[in-house]
Amino acid sequence: MDAPTLSDLLDVLGGSSVRAVASPGGLGVPVGEILLYDAGTPLPHAPGAVLLAVGVRASEASHLLHAAAGARMAAVVVRGADGPLAEAEKAGIALLTVDEDAAWHRVHLLLSSAAGARAGSAPTAAGDLFALADAIAAAVGGATAIEDPRQRILAYSTVPGQAVDEDRRQGILGLQVPDSPENAEQYRALFAADAPLRLPAIDGENLPRLAVAVRAGGETLGSLWVVDDGGLAPDAVDALDQGASTAALVLLRARAAQELARNLGGDLLRRVLDGTADPATAVHRLGLGGSADPVRVAAFVPAGASTAPDVQQTALRLLDLVRLQCEARYGRHACVLVDGVVYALLPAADERGAHRHRQLAQDIVDRAEQALRMPVRAGLGAVVAGIAQAAGSRDDADLVLRCLDAERPVALVDDVQARVTLLRLGELVDGRREFGGGAWARVLAHDAAHGTEYSRTVTAWLEAGCDMAGAAERLAVHPNTCRYRLRQAREQVGLQLDDPDERLVLWLQARLSDAV
Repeated sequence: MDAPTLSDLLDVLGGSSVRAVASPGGLGVPVGEILLYDAGTPLPHAPGAVLLAVGVRASEASHLLHAAAGARMAAVVVRGADGPLAEAEKAGIALLTVDEDAAWHRVHLLLSSAAGARAGSAPTAAGDLFALADAIAAAVGGATAIEDPRQRILAYSTVPGQAVDEDRRQGILGLQVPDSPENAEQYRALFAADAPLRLPAIDGENLPRLAVAVRAGGETLGSLWVVDDGGLAPDAVDALDQGASTAALVLLRARAAQELARNLGGDLLRRVLDGTADPATAVHRLGLGGSADPVRVAAFVPAGASTAPDVQQTALRLLDLVRLQCEARYGRHACVLVDGVVYALLPAADERGAHRHRQLAQDIVDRAEQALRMPVRAGLGAVVAGIAQAAGSRDDADLVLRCLDAERPVALVDDVQARVTLLRLGELVDGRREFGGGAWARVLAHDAAHGTEYSRTVTAWLEAGCDMAGAAERLAVHPNTCRYRLRQAREQVGLQLDDPDERLVLWLQARLSDAV
């Protein structure tokens, strides 16, 4: 396939933080490798390269633009929005910008992965792992499995003629190592060792193993396990040790690919929730059914974190939990963290969708409260006809969150429709002079100045259907006390309580002041 272009890269990134602000040669310029600028070394001659201006302020990047153009590079990436556009046009090189707080290593990952994805040159991580398992099995001389730290089997060898046992068969069938006290003890020994370890058979139906932990920078990424039928190669230990080093690189690359997919998916879902994404593109890239399929937005928020680091860490843990639970029910799933709130896009084609969504939200809240040790709230917006209307469902979900408390931690918008309607009315009339003033404002001002309780009394009377006994019961006072307060309110504040229009406006103002 031909080399990707700047346009291809930006399309793959799909509205992430990388933006083209100048492109004198157009966005069809072919691009090659992604380079990090090093002020201590001359720029290499690198046609088509994209240069990340590490350590260079955007406003001071003019010299770098001309140097990169002289090296026939395709583009320079600066941090911040104040890059030298005129100099880029003059030098004839594209200028890309990223957010001021963007980490250069993440930008490098995004662009490198996007270039590889567009060029089609990078094999899948799964394919890499299975090929590696076969290579290790051939070198060591025994059937090999590659596992993650949770004892899930990521790949296994298929070299003909190598012995297998029941433990391997069951592991491959379920892609999970069978749970047993003997297995647990072997894993403890393996992860405590700093070299390949020979382990005895756990029972008479199985064979011994040669195993090694896979690590990078002190972090355990997984493990390699080889079935030992007594015929392993003489240098099996060294070969497995070398295999572990290669596996670490492949697993790190797989993690980077997953991180990239989540970052790009998160950026796209943010635009879906803002109503700025192209529906057809979003459906394809998020792996959804169709642009007209009904969806519902669910919003989850922790209600107990206090300090900023706690809030951020708790929200990230909640995002992982929501993603895990949604994927368990719906497969590949779209979840994103926005301003401390975790949003999930739920398919809603099933007639029993409301019940299932409520149950899913309740399960997540229960599990999150156990895992995070703090309360979590879940609000579910209305079902909308397609991803193009998801922003409306997100607005509903946000309003539902404002209606929740310890007594009701989970609700659909239909459950709290009246309260949500008041919140919407409050947003519409917020700041309107005619709604913020009038008789209700006079009542509040009189209470504040004289310590009276006319506002509480009027509200209780209106909510009791203008029944004096009912108002007195709400206030826990004698009916004569209510009658006296209302009379005083008429005389001192000028309330026209016999006017049905004024009663309606008073009630709305009282309810909306509580709602907002």
